[in-house]
Amino acid sequence: MNFWNRRNRTIVVGAVPVVAVFSLLGLPSIPGTNIDLTVPYAAEGSGPTFNTLGQVDGREVVDITGAKTHPTSGNLNMTTVSVRTNMTLAQAFKRWVTTDDTLVPLEHVFPSGKSSEEVQRQNAAAFASSESNATISAMNYLRKPLETMVLEVSEDSPAQGKIEVNDIVTKVDGEKVTLPSELSDKVKDNKAGDEVTITVKRQGKEKDIKVKLGELPKELRGDHPQGTAFLGVTTVAQPGGDIKVEYNLTDIGGPSAGLMFSLAVVDKLSPEELTGGKFVAGTGTIDASGKVGPIGGITHKIAAAKEAGAEVFLVPAKNCAEAVHEPPEGITLLKVDTLDDAIKDLKDYNEGKQADTCK
Repeated sequence: MNFWNRRNRTIVVGAVPVVAVFSLLGLPSIPGTNIDLTVPYAAEGSGPTFNTLGQVDGREVVDITGAKTHPTSGNLNMTTVSVRTNMTLAQAFKRWVTTDDTLVPLEHVFPSGKSSEEVQRQNAAAFASSESNATISAMNYLRKPLETMVLEVSEDSPAQGKIEVNDIVTKVDGEKVTLPSELSDKVKDNKAGDEVTITVKRQGKEKDIKVKLGELPKELRGDHPQGTAFLGVTTVAQPGGDIKVEYNLTDIGGPSAGLMFSLAVVDKLSPEELTGGKFVAGTGTIDASGKVGPIGGITHKIAAAKEAGAEVFLVPAKNCAEAVHEPPEGITLLKVDTLDDAIKDLKDYNEGKQADTCK
């Protein structure tokens, strides 16, 4: 690690006496109190990486049933960032000096006014959304039909006792629904107190259900105005018919696995291998249309992938400038803006053609 290229000399010189004083005095807390001298910073570094074509705890990371799958080889690794908090000044400085970790203000990890539990719930929801979007974008690429399934019914919501988990929502007031976003939009076209007819497929039979919409609770409102209609179901997109896609990674949060999940689905359902037997890693959010979005901690993720043995890394286009600032040797950084881009870049790379790289 080239320390002086990565750190600010002025800040280091100014910080050394402070850290030295606390270290020499051996003060773990404020004298006369039980208060630890922790700093309002978090350390971000390289986290674990998982092969989306492989297994975890004896289960396929991406498990597809109800359709013919094809053999895969190589790796399509998703990458993560590790986060350390509750550090003393000396611990933070040590990580800053002796590792490649980046120190960021604590509010970047735990936004002001939100508890760690709230952040964890948001990260879990974002991860679930990335799984849903990965499925949608892969099915769209493969030109396979989609449907909207009820994953959860909120307690004391208008839907409770009427709509059930595993119901397939097919229509709202007679208008066809394919994606969760379409269901959400059709509900919000109404007002709290309006009655709507939700058509669901349950155990193979269609059923019309009349539901009087409630008002979106304040804690879920976000940017929506007061009086926004509320049904009270959490839905996910899934392939139509018999195809089922299940993602079996736990204790991972955030939306940045979306691209690699989508590539794994495409690879397993396509006769041609995407990796060409190579160790490919990457990151990036993905939306239902297959658009790839930027993420945080790109340099840490590339470093983790290189350490694991990757020779190719898929970088969201908007992360390229940061990725090439100090790129590690021996790994090719492919620039991707969409799922189609990622598949084309991998094909070009495997065939020895000029692929679109971060410059």
